[in-house]
Amino acid sequence: MNGSAQTIRDTFTTLRRSGKARHRDIAEQLRISEGELIAAHAGVASDDPNVILHPTRLRPDWPNIIASLESLGEVMALTRNTSCVHEKTGVYRNVSHQKHVGLVLGGEIDLRVFYQQWAHGFGVVEKTEQGVQRSLQFFDAEGTAIHKVFLKPQSNVEAYLGLVANFADSNQAAGICTQAPAARSAELPDTAIDVAGFHRAWDSLRDTHDFFGMLKRFGVTRTQALRLAEPKFVQKVEADDCQSLLQAAAADGVSIMVFVGNPGMIQIHSGPIKKVAAMGPWVNVLDPGFNLHLREDHIASAWVVKKPTVDGLVTSLELFDSQGDTIAMFFGERKPGKRELCEWRALIENIQQEPWQCVA
Repeated sequence: MNGSAQTIRDTFTTLRRSGKARHRDIAEQLRISEGELIAAHAGVASDDPNVILHPTRLRPDWPNIIASLESLGEVMALTRNTSCVHEKTGVYRNVSHQKHVGLVLGGEIDLRVFYQQWAHGFGVVEKTEQGVQRSLQFFDAEGTAIHKVFLKPQSNVEAYLGLVANFADSNQAAGICTQAPAARSAELPDTAIDVAGFHRAWDSLRDTHDFFGMLKRFGVTRTQALRLAEPKFVQKVEADDCQSLLQAAAADGVSIMVFVGNPGMIQIHSGPIKKVAAMGPWVNVLDPGFNLHLREDHIASAWVVKKPTVDGLVTSLELFDSQGDTIAMFFGERKPGKRELCEWRALIENIQQEPWQCVA
């Protein structure tokens, strides 16, 4: 942690009171992680008038904490990466996990959880101009935010207080130990890839969930796979096609799926969108119950991707940053056993150079 906990707390309080600086921005200014920023406030007396943020460190019992969230009622779930923020309001229902992988299938709250990436968690109470804001915030070993849960006015505050008390860690000292980012694995040269075998495997796909396993089997990164794929399955498009697609989906009332994630969490919206607005570099969806904030200037490459399934081709628009990390993925809303919406394919066709026919 750069700087003393007291210095971090003082700077945080000054910046939050003087404007609308976000936690992430303050942490960057202090050259620390967001997790370290929160942890620096641990153990401070709740009646200290000079401290506006009070976290309670939680035990690393992540699956049971997530399973307990249903008692809070309706809350806002937030998952982000460097380039995109995904916010959904709903209830954490139908929670399950197997080993280190969890599911939340509560309808509005739809999550895929990868608990092996989770390292730190806090119940956070912050005094703001709008009143007291309560949340649960989870971070990886580097102190990078994985997932946050914010209480809404209609949430059950008593259940929140009980959850935090139940999962409170015995250690409430300020600070956390963070790890340096792991070195990225070097991408194999294209000449080392069995491209013919890769093409056959792609052509033989029958479930979109098998796609990641196929990438691992052939030792390709996601963007490398798109470069090497057969043209019938991929097409590179422009970065601003994402905004055009969202505007068209909103105008035509097409139900879509929006996937945003990081190594510890994937959060999904399913349904129509209504209000799409560009604000500077940000492309935003501003709907009741669903907000999306996407940095269009971070999109280094955008691809239309088609994957064979037992229900026919499934088509997505996939966005990547300059490091090859996934920013967001967009699909037409569909259920297993159902063919892809022709209305979604029509939207995709508008951003492709070569049209293709939809067979319902």
